[in-house]
Amino acid sequence: MPTCAGPSAGLRRREPTIDFRTAHDAGLAGLNDQAVLAIAANDGRLLVSHDVSTMPEHFARFIETRSSPGLILISQELSYHHAIEGLLRLWATTEAEDWQNVLSFLPR
Repeated sequence: MPTCAGPSAGLRRREPTIDFRTAHDAGLAGLNDQAVLAIAANDGRLLVSHDVSTMPEHFARFIETRSSPGLILISQELSYHHAIEGLLRLWATTEAEDWQNVLSFLPR
């Protein structure tokens, strides 16, 4: 029986050159928002999260004192297909500098 691949697997399948890590792969699973934001900033990585309830407030506080490569929030209700399409579109049409200290919701 085939396993259900999440959006990160679908994203890599559609664009193998994309540098995308899951929270588990990056060692972020179970950490609080501030720790996740700090690790992403230290690694120079744009953060993609489903945490639409608490992450916006933590992000706003974080960028008061530190710079962030940015945050994209994706609702759990957004289908895998639309999440993948939206992330691919952003990857293809924006540069890292465009996201500096920016919070955006997908789709935008």
